Amino acid sequence: MMIEHIKPNEIEKRSFEIITAELCERGIEIPEDKAFLIKRAIHTTADFDYAETLTFSPDAITIIASLIREGAIIVTDTNMGLSGINKTELAKYGGEVRCFMADKDVAEEAASRGVTRATVSMERAAKFDKKVIFAIGNAPTALIELRRMYDEKLYVPSFVIGVPVGFVNVEAAKDMIMETEIPYIINRGRKGGSNVAAAICNAVLYEMRKGNI
Repeated sequence: MMIEHIKPNEIEKRSFEIITAELCERGIEIPEDKAFLIKRAIHTTADFDYAETLTFSPDAITIIASLIREGAIIVTDTNMGLSGINKTELAKYGGEVRCFMADKDVAEEAASRGVTRATVSMERAAKFDKKVIFAIGNAPTALIELRRMYDEKLYVPSFVIGVPVGFVNVEAAKDMIMETEIPYIINRGRKGGSNVAAAICNAVLYEMRKGNI
């Protein structure tokens, strides 16, 4: 295999060219209006399964872009997700990213109640007086808690990015969100991760910067 000599500022562009070519070689067609996001998920993971498993509710891209323009808060379930989202781009619209998972009082409350920190974190996020985009890449219990609050008419998330990775309750938790009327971007199956959740947020932010959405 030959080494390509590419300027550092052209590596990402070349990566997307390779992704586009390989999608064609594999005979995989992706919706044009979602290609930017699907390709960034593949770019982040080097996994072409995302071309077939990323699932979008009706008008998902338009809705999440509108929420960002309104200054919505993005709440993640990991500090990795928090770190990965481009906060400079988000701040242009008055938005911010929050994560409660490492907060001492969240850990203490979760332990005393016998629930996960993700459950408590979702409850905290539901108290914001601004609209919230949930970017969940690790904890299926976060999605389960959001569904519980939705079912009990306690809270309706403005948008859910549901891409937790793993084996226990992961697929069921994703299905629970897709059964609702909550706008979402979900990766069906076991795959996902905090890096994917951040990549989805960034894909939208970068496309907004280009003026395409």
